[in-house]
Amino acid sequence: MNWEVVIGLETHAQLSTQSKIFSGASTAFGAPPNTQASVIDLALPGVLPVLNEGAVERAIRFGLAVGAKIADQSIFARKNYFYPDLPKGYQISQYERPVVQGGTLSIAVAPKGGGPYAKTVRLTRAHLEEDAGKSLHEGAQLDRDQSGIDLNRAGTPLLEIVSEPDLRSSAEAVAYARALHSLVVWLGICDGNMQEGSFRCDANVSVRPVGSDTFGTRVEIKNLNSFRFLQQAIDHEVRRQIELLEDGGRVVQETRLYDPDRDETRSMRSKEDAMDYRYFPDPDLLPLAVSREWIERVRSTLPELPGALRERFVREHGLTDYDASVLTGSKALAGYYEAVAAAVADRKAAANWVMGELSAALNSAGIGIESAPVSAVQLAGLINRVLDGTINQKTAKDVFAALWSREASSADAIIEARGLRQISDAGAIEKIIDEVLAAHPGPVAEFRAGKEKAFNSLVGQAMKATRGKANPQQLNDLLRRKLAG
Repeated sequence: MNWEVVIGLETHAQLSTQSKIFSGASTAFGAPPNTQASVIDLALPGVLPVLNEGAVERAIRFGLAVGAKIADQSIFARKNYFYPDLPKGYQISQYERPVVQGGTLSIAVAPKGGGPYAKTVRLTRAHLEEDAGKSLHEGAQLDRDQSGIDLNRAGTPLLEIVSEPDLRSSAEAVAYARALHSLVVWLGICDGNMQEGSFRCDANVSVRPVGSDTFGTRVEIKNLNSFRFLQQAIDHEVRRQIELLEDGGRVVQETRLYDPDRDETRSMRSKEDAMDYRYFPDPDLLPLAVSREWIERVRSTLPELPGALRERFVREHGLTDYDASVLTGSKALAGYYEAVAAAVADRKAAANWVMGELSAALNSAGIGIESAPVSAVQLAGLINRVLDGTINQKTAKDVFAALWSREASSADAIIEARGLRQISDAGAIEKIIDEVLAAHPGPVAEFRAGKEKAFNSLVGQAMKATRGKANPQQLNDLLRRKLAG
């Protein structure tokens, strides 16, 4: 049987406020346990929560960026469940009337073994809520059979962003998560630090026969804090569900955890539905009213958004939708590309170098564009030397490697120091071709007998004789004329 995968993501973005969502306690990361938990976070008797205006404003920024409806009035509710790291025995969240409703997010997908494509993912909602504390099961202060509770994180402001079940593969899920991560960082509402838990995903995964209109039983995989783990967890869970169904079993609705060491998901608990949480409006918090004036004031502060920038790159730079999507993957990457494109005559060449040689070097070094040792000015200088014929594409890659290792401060300096200028003198190239043809009569005869591969062999010999510095197009044209004559 052929199976279709159905995935929806619930993503928690920690908002970049300096204080918590209902108290004045600090949200700074890394403090000693339980030193940043106020009496409100600890839910001591008689305390009252006070909503953080900055958290609301960040939610509005996100809603505007994805084209969502901003509710003029939304309600905070108590979501009841009992964990050791939840001091109140309930979490303040939004349920029936969230502040952000609907919206869409465009993603660029590049699956293995397939061509890249663009897709639009619908969003269900984005709602404000507080984070819980953290259970600790190991550490210098704990004995082997002890667990500890750190409530520093309790009350940290979160924006939970829920997608519709529009994703059909782990590749699409990762592309969506990357695009969402990029957007919240772009907007300045979240620092995006996945190692510190600032951005984490829960994946709802199910499978159904191809052509079926009915969703299968979904399983939630909790707290995936890296894109690699997200993809691996989904791939494993899809295999598990398909094997289970094809063996005559049934999928149970439950929450599972992903173990990256064993590359497997394990059952954590039966999946709760909304009724299990016994939601009811929080009596300590008034409804949140968002005026049109407030929305327009926030709108006026928004930067150029990835979607608008993507359309501009396609319209003004002549890029494909996919290339524009890749180059707007982060604000820093888009800024770097724009700086390169502004200094060269061929914007497509700028895009190719940024997405090709530069991105490969960044990935190999495991660093971000902000830490690239080759500046946009340096890369533009290198591209210009290719465009004006000073060096060819192959030599340019060697010059780029030298720039990356900081051999010199510019492509021109490296070209001069190494004597890499391209040979474009037709007479000099013709002389070398004559020497190559005289030294290799075998491939000459093979080519004239109809074996096209022999031509590539002769090109290689000629390029070798020029130490790779001959103008490739000139060399090819002259060589064909010589062989034809």
